[in-house]
Amino acid sequence: MEAQEIRKRFLEYFKNHGHTAVPSSSLIPDDPSVLLTTAGMQQFKPYYTGKADAIKDFGSLNTASVQKSFRTSDIEEVGDERHLTFFEMLGNFSFGGYFKKEAITFAHEFLTKEMGLEISYVTIFEGKDAIGVPKDEDSRAIWLGLGIPPEKIIEQGMDDVFWGPTGSGGPCGPTTEIYCTNGAGQDIEVWNIVFNEFLFAGSREELNSGSSGKKLEKLPVPGVDTGMGLERLVMVVQKTPTIFETDLFYSLLQLLPDNLDDVKRRVFADHARAMAFLIADGVRPSNKEAGYVLRRLMRRVMVFEKLHKIPPHILDTVIHEIIHMYGDFYVEIAHEANTIRSTIHEERDKFLKTLDRGISELLQLIEKKKQSGDLNPINEISGTDAFYLHQSYGLTEDVLEEILVLEGFAYNEAQFEEERKKHQEISRAGQEGKFGGHGLILDTGELKAGTEEEVKIVTRLHTATHLLQAALRKVLGDDVRQMGSDITPERTRFDFAFSRKVTPEELKSIEQIVNDAIKKDYTVERVEMPYAEADKLGALHFFKEKYPDMVNVYSIVHSKTGEVFSRELCGGPHVEHTGEIRGIHIVKEESSSAGVRRIRAKLE
Repeated sequence: MEAQEIRKRFLEYFKNHGHTAVPSSSLIPDDPSVLLTTAGMQQFKPYYTGKADAIKDFGSLNTASVQKSFRTSDIEEVGDERHLTFFEMLGNFSFGGYFKKEAITFAHEFLTKEMGLEISYVTIFEGKDAIGVPKDEDSRAIWLGLGIPPEKIIEQGMDDVFWGPTGSGGPCGPTTEIYCTNGAGQDIEVWNIVFNEFLFAGSREELNSGSSGKKLEKLPVPGVDTGMGLERLVMVVQKTPTIFETDLFYSLLQLLPDNLDDVKRRVFADHARAMAFLIADGVRPSNKEAGYVLRRLMRRVMVFEKLHKIPPHILDTVIHEIIHMYGDFYVEIAHEANTIRSTIHEERDKFLKTLDRGISELLQLIEKKKQSGDLNPINEISGTDAFYLHQSYGLTEDVLEEILVLEGFAYNEAQFEEERKKHQEISRAGQEGKFGGHGLILDTGELKAGTEEEVKIVTRLHTATHLLQAALRKVLGDDVRQMGSDITPERTRFDFAFSRKVTPEELKSIEQIVNDAIKKDYTVERVEMPYAEADKLGALHFFKEKYPDMVNVYSIVHSKTGEVFSRELCGGPHVEHTGEIRGIHIVKEESSSAGVRRIRAKLE
């Protein structure tokens, strides 16, 4: 079953069950607190709060849509097997027309009968007394009544199955998730059903922390908000191991040259789709807000063209295929086809001139270094100079490294990252501090924080993640290696290579080892040393990362005995003593991709 047929069946199913099919809203939302549309429910927020009348506008209390969506938080993750910037979200919504029983029944029937899928398991909210929300026994009873065995109904907490408000506030409530199996035999979350019972006049972070003093309020009429990523659903229906083997991507990837590796091919295809949809919705490349996001995507693709000698007609052909694939369903794509092409051509012309000037400046800088004799042992240019070239001329790390290596040079990556942090709020958030709904004062790619208080929290979580990796290796063996991490004020997310599910007993042991290390109040030491020396010391590092000749090594050491609990290459920031962390709790362990497990943990 092709993606186009799945979209059609979804809307037809819900139209036949009393829903009005509503066209996708623009990627540029009416809500000023968010940069881009991130979910199907955003256009329906006023109907949950009573500010708009669904009967008047739709002739029904129930709607369904296929919504264009975009998440800037996933830009750095694109290239793996599952992350995207642009995606489509299938959703059904009710503003007082029905609630849990109908919503769960609809989802069960659509997946098992219309799509012919088997449900692997479902999740329900375990409850949280601190916010006054009990365990969701109603959903459990409904799932049991539909034939889902008790052992396949899993209780989870706030981080997983409680949908928070978007932007500056709105409806929220417990959720139930549905998992199905993809072509690689992995259980994938395909549908999230949110029961909007509450209203919160603040952000998700404020709700989780309780620091604002704001309280949940009961909505006068509870509603339903569901979301099912089309790309994920197509993957499980077509039984492919990743989203990139589905018909949504296969034809695009076939158009790309063989000299691009899988990561770059996925980035190219994802960014081309995103570019086309953003331009069709009126976004133009610029240095702020949505325009900055578009320019960033375009320039990354154009750097690939430059580095890998990809002729411009390749991207033109990919864009043509995207317009052909989506133009019937999203008519704006077909209508704006010429504008999409001309915008890309104009940006390429401007950027390549800028890029060439930047490369020329870099070569001049290298030549001056050579002539002056001011060369350190590794022929390094400063990170400040490198970031200036990156910021002013669009020289990405790939371009910098390729040219510098050819000239026998390197750049100071630690200084580069420091310069990046200084410019983070402007370069990522835009002049008004909006980026995916949150103004960020810290965004290293791995760590994200919006306030000074959040910086302190993610710093504690960052050091805790070092402890977590060390504990994983102690319990599961030295074959465990880091595959990626992402840290926000709510949690740390750590991906690691491991061939099987971690047992509850092992998770308990891992958590205990980390908390024991925290109680022992180990000292966190940073030493700069040559990469070769750090490697000899056994310092752990992210195997996908490229490191300079001089690196920072963080060791977590017992101040009296000298016992080394953890030693890793890292850019920081970290606490000075592990006692500052106070304690962690592992909230979830799951599959991330083939051969990779994912752990989520939060501070106690």
